[in-house]
Amino acid sequence: MLNRRRFLATSASAIAIPAFSLKTGTAQSSSAAVPSALAALKNRRAEAQPITVAEREHRFERAQQLMRARQIDAIALIGGTSLVYFTGIRWWNSERLFVCVVPQKGAPFYVCPAFEEERAREQMREAPGGKNSKVYTWQEDEDPYALVKKGLDDLNISSGRLGIEERVTFVFADGLRKANPSFETVSATPITAGCRAVKSAAELKLMQLANDVTLSVYEAAWKSVKPGITNRQVSEWIGKAYEQIGFPGDASCQVDIYSALPHGSIQPQVLKEGSLVLIDDGCTVESYQSDISRSFTVGKATDKMKQVFEIVHRAQAAALAAAKPGVACGAVDAAARKVIDDAGFGPAYAHFTHRVGHGIGMDGHEWPYLVKGNMQLLEEGMTFSDEPGIYLRGEFGIRLEDDMHITADGAKLFTPQSHSLEEPFARG
Repeated sequence: MLNRRRFLATSASAIAIPAFSLKTGTAQSSSAAVPSALAALKNRRAEAQPITVAEREHRFERAQQLMRARQIDAIALIGGTSLVYFTGIRWWNSERLFVCVVPQKGAPFYVCPAFEEERAREQMREAPGGKNSKVYTWQEDEDPYALVKKGLDDLNISSGRLGIEERVTFVFADGLRKANPSFETVSATPITAGCRAVKSAAELKLMQLANDVTLSVYEAAWKSVKPGITNRQVSEWIGKAYEQIGFPGDASCQVDIYSALPHGSIQPQVLKEGSLVLIDDGCTVESYQSDISRSFTVGKATDKMKQVFEIVHRAQAAALAAAKPGVACGAVDAAARKVIDDAGFGPAYAHFTHRVGHGIGMDGHEWPYLVKGNMQLLEEGMTFSDEPGIYLRGEFGIRLEDDMHITADGAKLFTPQSHSLEEPFARG
């Protein structure tokens, strides 16, 4: 599946101009080797410790606790992030129903196309309930939804509330509803988000590694840029560097006027002396994401660029300071927005055109969201992006984004704040 950054990179490739060789000063294929700073990055794959079966079993227990509290009798999961979170099973969703049903009590059961059973059981060995979990199989001319009803009946659950995970497509959700008319179908998000929003120590460790990797790739890319290279080439360098380090990742690189578009443009762009560059990117470590943005200049920054950078830097720090257990999500957005508004770049979304942050974990964007009006309270272990920006259309945009996690005493960034436009990775 394409995320927004990979979509931009893929779209741009259709109209991209030739890359520029730093060595020869001539146009060349984009498949050229990465610069030395990126080539020097070491493989870190061995540092990633997979989530254990014991932790997944704890997740099931937590989900069932929440189901009892919410009076939800069972939840249905199809292929996607929540299925991986709870079971470790990675399943591509086709038009054929594959579903995991988690009851309020007891082991989960699965409904699976008959010809896929062996593949499903292969992955189920590491899932809570293990390879002995009940699997109901259906042939191509049979009704899979009837088997969901049978599975619930076999657990003596004949009525109640059936939670549907938010990624379940309409055709599947509608089929489940029609096959179980004695059930009220409700959102399973209070269960899935209720579990996934608060990270364990193991999850935080994987996210720390993902953030460390991204920042190291960024720094190497920054050391490598020169006037004359294209934004596409920078993106490709970063993608190859992630491969070298051992984790999949990608990058959007936007230059000058295009940096004022928060998610960029598909237009080909060339870096020049004095250009402002915005990189937005992340990688995946054992399913856990990073999402970091860095703004920097090729050479010297103008006074106006420096002014805007300092305001955004203060806004990011204000959001970090406001983020504490018991504080409403919306208050974190308000803290950053006040800095930008007071500096004359308001009101509201005039130049700071998006919320200050989103939850992050196994999905690059997940609940909860740091946005005006969100009264959900922060909890220890939640993780978010902290990414204020000021975007001046037709000139440039500056966004600073690091990921943070909520501790008992406040919030902590996984990575240090950017130092300046000209020395974005300086320490101290």
